[in-house]
Amino acid sequence: MVKVRTQDLIDRFELELVGGKDGVHREIVTSDISRPGMEMAGYFTHYPKERLQLMGRTELSFLYDLTEPEVRDRMENLCTDVTPGIVITRGMEVPAALIEAADEAGVPVMRSPYKTTRVISRLTTFLETKFAPTTAVHGVLVDIYGVGVLITGKSGIGKSETALELVKRGHRLVADDNVEIRQEDYDTLIGNPPNLIEHLLEIRGLGIINVMTLFGAGAVRNFKRISLVAHLESWDGEKQYDRLGLDEETMKIIDVHLPKATIPVRPGRNLSVIIEVAAMNFRLKRMGVNTAEEFSERLNSVIDVDNTEIE
Repeated sequence: MVKVRTQDLIDRFELELVGGKDGVHREIVTSDISRPGMEMAGYFTHYPKERLQLMGRTELSFLYDLTEPEVRDRMENLCTDVTPGIVITRGMEVPAALIEAADEAGVPVMRSPYKTTRVISRLTTFLETKFAPTTAVHGVLVDIYGVGVLITGKSGIGKSETALELVKRGHRLVADDNVEIRQEDYDTLIGNPPNLIEHLLEIRGLGIINVMTLFGAGAVRNFKRISLVAHLESWDGEKQYDRLGLDEETMKIIDVHLPKATIPVRPGRNLSVIIEVAAMNFRLKRMGVNTAEEFSERLNSVIDVDNTEIE
C-alpha cells in the first residue's frame, strides 16, 4: 500500500513550512482536497478533517470580517488530530491564530506562491497518481507509433523476441516480463517497468540485455498509456480465428476494458510486423476508418445487387 506523507508534498512542490512542523510526517489517506468555506463560517458538522485543507484569497479574506475570538475558534476547529496539513496559496500572510493552533495540534501549515487553482490541480494530480489502483501483468509493453501495446501470452511464446524486433524497427520498449499498471481516471491505464528491470530485456539463449545501452535513449520509455492488448497463443488448427476483423475482443484490467487482438503463433509468421500493423490499424479506427466494416458493407452491397438481378 502506497503511503504519502505531508513531507512528500513539501519536498515535491517546494512548499514553505510556516507552522506545525511536528506533524510533517502525518499520513495523507485520500486524494480529495477540501477548501474550508462553510467551516470559516463556523459550520463544522460535516467537516472532512481527514483531507488536505487548502485556503486561498477567498477563505483568508473572510477571516478579516470575524472577531479575534471567532478566528481563533475557527482555526482551532480546523486543526484536528487527523488533518494532514493546511496549504496557503498566493504566498499570502498566514494568520497568527492559525500558526498558533497548528503548532499546538501538530498540523503542518504550508505556503505556496502560486494561484489557488494551479496548486489544487498539481496537488490533485500528484495524489491521484499515488493513490491510483494498481496491478501487475506478465507481458511486454511497447510503444508502437504512439500506441501502447501490451503483448501477453504464455511463457516462452516469443513476447520478448517480438519486442526486440520491434525495438530494432524503431519502436520503444517500456517494460519486459512484468508490467506494473495503475489506473488513472475511469478509462486510462498507465504501464511502467519495475525499477529492478527497467530498460532490460530477457532473451532466452542470450540472457539479459540493456536496450538503452544497445539502441540508445530513444529506444525506451519509462511509462506509457496502454491502448491495445496483443495476445500471442500457439496456433490451434481446430480454432476459428477472426479473418475479417469484425469481432472485437476485450481484456479487462482493473476496471478498464481494452481492445484485444489474438494472434496465433506458428513458424513463418512475422509477429513483429503483425503487431505493428495491428497498432496502425487501431490508430486508423480511432480516426474513424474501419476497414473491416467498410469491406462488410461493400460485400453486402454486392450481394444485394446480385439478388436484385436474379429476381
